[in-house]
Amino acid sequence: MIVRLQKYLAEAGVASRRKSEEFILSGRVSVNGEIVLKLGAKVDEERDVIEFDGERVVKNKKYVYVIFNKPEGCVSTVKDQFGRKTVLSYLKNIKERIYPVGRLDYDTSGLLILTNDGELTYTLTHPKHNVPKTYIAIVNKVPPKDAVFKFKSGIVIDGYKTAPADLKIIKKDEKGTVLKIIIHEGRNRQVRKMCAFIGCEVLRLKRVAVGNIKLDGLKKEEYRFLREDEIKYLKGL
Repeated sequence: MIVRLQKYLAEAGVASRRKSEEFILSGRVSVNGEIVLKLGAKVDEERDVIEFDGERVVKNKKYVYVIFNKPEGCVSTVKDQFGRKTVLSYLKNIKERIYPVGRLDYDTSGLLILTNDGELTYTLTHPKHNVPKTYIAIVNKVPPKDAVFKFKSGIVIDGYKTAPADLKIIKKDEKGTVLKIIIHEGRNRQVRKMCAFIGCEVLRLKRVAVGNIKLDGLKKEEYRFLREDEIKYLKGL
């Protein structure tokens, strides 16, 4: 079968389709011994020899889907140039090479999906699929009265306008105000920046759901494999 190179890399579990495009442009991918530096190249799955960082890439026959309760203090990457702990440090018993679907900030905890299924990663991370992501945030004060409207209308941060989001006040006490926030994107530190826009500082932030997939009692630093019904649900988004 003839497919685009980045699609082949994603399906082989190297990285998501977008990340694979970055790898191609940075000269880390070769086809039949020749480095490919342009997007749009196509490969023959049966005949061509595709390599990433000098190692041959073969499509996975077994897909792995993991849900992980990420603690604060680790990065949502496979490797870290500063030597910080990564999420894979907690998943040592998984033999297949998997990678995070999207990211959670270093100081954010909660639900993170990891897989070697590039097509599913594309579905969950591309904005056009409108997958809701639910967060619980503790902020330093009660949001202003127009905060809900601003979240619904979209907020301009870093030069772009966010998609409509939901904001609900769950609880107020001396420790802070607890908010439930649902967004449909996954931009860098988006929830924190949106809260800052309405004058609230995020003290703690946790992602509790991606679509209908929830932590369901999974403790910090623990992981489990997704059930068949959960995998089917995610692929159906």
